[in-house]
Amino acid sequence: MTPLLNEVLDAHGGLTQWKRFTKISATIRSGGDMWEMKGVPQDPSPRQMSASLDKEWSSVFPYGAPDKLTDFTPNRVAIVTVDGTLVAERFDPAEHAEGKDINAPWDALDRAYFNGYALWTYLNVPFLLSWPGFDVVEIPSWQEDDEEWRGLRATFPPNIASHSKEQDFYFGADGLLRRHDYHVNASGGFAATQYVSNFIEVEGIKLSTTRRAYMRAGNLKPLTDRLMVSIDLSDFVLW
Repeated sequence: MTPLLNEVLDAHGGLTQWKRFTKISATIRSGGDMWEMKGVPQDPSPRQMSASLDKEWSSVFPYGAPDKLTDFTPNRVAIVTVDGTLVAERFDPAEHAEGKDINAPWDALDRAYFNGYALWTYLNVPFLLSWPGFDVVEIPSWQEDDEEWRGLRATFPPNIASHSKEQDFYFGADGLLRRHDYHVNASGGFAATQYVSNFIEVEGIKLSTTRRAYMRAGNLKPLTDRLMVSIDLSDFVLW
């Protein structure tokens, strides 16, 4: 691991402490322009997000109806009822979601795939970057107003589903994540910048409660009038 990644992991609570747990859950409220753009309007109702910390799996409840939830892994996404009845499923969901225009609509399984990999990534970063198969290098710092944020570029292994193969992460002087840059391959590959803030400590781990993702211009600056996704998280549980 790079020296900066070691610093970052320690700042977020340490890899040893993180490995004490195998799952995380949180209450999530989301909004932003992307849901309307993809034809899947988002209401502000709270939902429960659960994710594994030792493998790529996640679930959102409720999903589409009070008795339904999602079941996501990189190679399969499904919608099931609370009693386990299969409603719909799709194997190799990336093949269905990717390679289309930015405004191409999502169906319920496309959205479940996006929700699944995106929230799993957010809840596992930065500890995810220490996994075997990730190639992580330090990149030039980013100047944000009067702050300088050090950067890491991660190349994700092919077995991990996420926004894009290459993603950049920027960290403040305290070592905590401030900014996350990527391309949304599940929505035409548009460039995005996500600001990460309002950390709290849960079981010795620092977790962000506020995320705001904007479209990003070619000069790496966010288009602040294009708020694509807003995420507010609370009620974290690690076990």
